[in-house]
Amino acid sequence: MKSCVVTGGSRGIGAETVRTLTADGWSVAFFYSASEERARALARETGAHPVRCDVADRAQVFSAFADAEAWLGRVDALVSCAGIAQQKLFPDVTADEWRRMLDVNLSGAAYAAQAALPGMVSRRHGAIVFVTSIWGEVGASCEAHYSAAKAGLIGLAKALSKEVGPSGVRVNAVSPGVIQTDMLACFDDETLSSLAEETPLGRLGTPRDVASAIRFLLSSDASFITGQVLGVDGGFGR
Repeated sequence: MKSCVVTGGSRGIGAETVRTLTADGWSVAFFYSASEERARALARETGAHPVRCDVADRAQVFSAFADAEAWLGRVDALVSCAGIAQQKLFPDVTADEWRRMLDVNLSGAAYAAQAALPGMVSRRHGAIVFVTSIWGEVGASCEAHYSAAKAGLIGLAKALSKEVGPSGVRVNAVSPGVIQTDMLACFDDETLSSLAEETPLGRLGTPRDVASAIRFLLSSDASFITGQVLGVDGGFGR
């Protein structure tokens, strides 16, 4: 049975990824930060193993990964979904807000990869998928710190793909557009309707759309794909 660790697994894209992989027969452990009730419910639903972890804390990530690996037996894949968002004029972003954005969205993914890679490299097999954003590619007004973190994640994916490719490990990223998750809670219906109209396919994306792309990148069908950023955005921002 294939095994995977999913960070940010209790909500949104992460939770849908847990559902998608377990439905396909994967053994999955997932990290969550604060949504304990959701995490326990998802564990009951899918049989996945929940591990509480603030990915911004490197020591917590390594401890959580050890817990997950002990439960799974080995880790074949890592999906880094943990992330936060904030809309704010860039001059008003505080030092703490800047630091927290990068700590969760970029450093957290890096720490998880650092924990996962030694085992993957030693077995000469593994796959990592980072969940970035269209804003990491094109930038977003009033989300400069979020865009910067997600752009860094794209650079990390591309660099790691070259570093660990000779060891049989693939590293890719998915770049969602406007997806119906909790991150859209700050938008009213009129704004959401406008965003759907701006999307060439005429609708907002769903977590399932992104989870399906992640499943593909983890599968043997993508065995010759690495260092890529797969847009899951309905054409938005392209």
